Amino acid sequence: MDEKKVLEALSNVVEPDAKKDIVALNMVTGIKVEEKKISFTLKLKNPTMHYKKRMEEAIEHHLSRYFKDVEIEMDILTEGSAKEPAASVRALPEVRNIIAVASGKGGVGKSTVAANLAAGLALRGYTVGMVDADIYGPSIPLMFDTSFEKPAVTEKNGKNLIIPVENYGVKMLSIGFFADMNQAVVWRGPMASRALNQMFTDADWGQLDFMIIDMPPGTGDIHLSLVQAVPVTGALIVSTPQEVALIDARKAVGMFKLPQINVPVLGMVENMSYFTPEELPENKYYIFGKNGVKPISEELKIPFLGQIPLVQSIREAGDVGRPAILQENSIQKKSFESVIDNLLNELEKRNQLYPPTLKVEMTNHKGCL
Repeated sequence: MDEKKVLEALSNVVEPDAKKDIVALNMVTGIKVEEKKISFTLKLKNPTMHYKKRMEEAIEHHLSRYFKDVEIEMDILTEGSAKEPAASVRALPEVRNIIAVASGKGGVGKSTVAANLAAGLALRGYTVGMVDADIYGPSIPLMFDTSFEKPAVTEKNGKNLIIPVENYGVKMLSIGFFADMNQAVVWRGPMASRALNQMFTDADWGQLDFMIIDMPPGTGDIHLSLVQAVPVTGALIVSTPQEVALIDARKAVGMFKLPQINVPVLGMVENMSYFTPEELPENKYYIFGKNGVKPISEELKIPFLGQIPLVQSIREAGDVGRPAILQENSIQKKSFESVIDNLLNELEKRNQLYPPTLKVEMTNHKGCL
């Protein structure tokens, strides 16, 4: 085992963007070979965790083909992009991907999808945060069995910061942690927007691979406040196949595509696609209509990320505070896992093709009243 053979093994690893091997692209430097240990520095241009893991796995696979029982030590450096804003001018600079989960209409299961996405990503080893931006109807504390938790406070650089509540590997903040369970939140728009901003700017989130934001239904103040407060990487739209829900889903897509907002829509998810009784797991009953979201996504040229069935255990899981994706070998777990796989693929494409999203500066409110 020597440097020449290590380079030969690494030349089989192809960088997916350039379509060339990583040795030819000078991505590997400082190779050291010590008995059964190989160490080197790997330079990556793509900062996403999904891309990084993919490259690591490819490298480990090819090195293990050439050398048996080898110990691999990679020092991974990510090259900065000229298009990326400096961390000092970005909100949440330590968060790699900020995903807004939205819907045009209430009652389509948006919060359930958001909660399972967050728990599913954490289950895969990603560091995940979640903000319950549904100021008037917070439900995330219940869905994560944290209804009676209260966030603590820490001091950093002379500033008091909120410590998010954590469960199932997901860090969370919600207005539900600060209000009584039976207390209605009766706030005008500006007050609700300030409360949302505080959950981003006055909290100790640390480094995160993903922040999932559970948006309120519709298109209003909170949505505009969000895109002004943080650089949203992309949006995910949830709808049922019912026509009345699809009408509002179109509006949600349209909002993110407005020139003043211009947030990429990563895809659409069809929730409550069909009903499957527990005693007849192979049966499908299309209560709200069949395949309503996929044709809309194709028409709008937005990726279709998958279907989530209407299963009693999904509702029960949310009510007891344990996301359904945590239930092993279940139909709902498989459905949510498929959506996450597709979401990660679309996110990787988005991060390769487009620069990081900047905060929106609302200088023209036309179409955003």
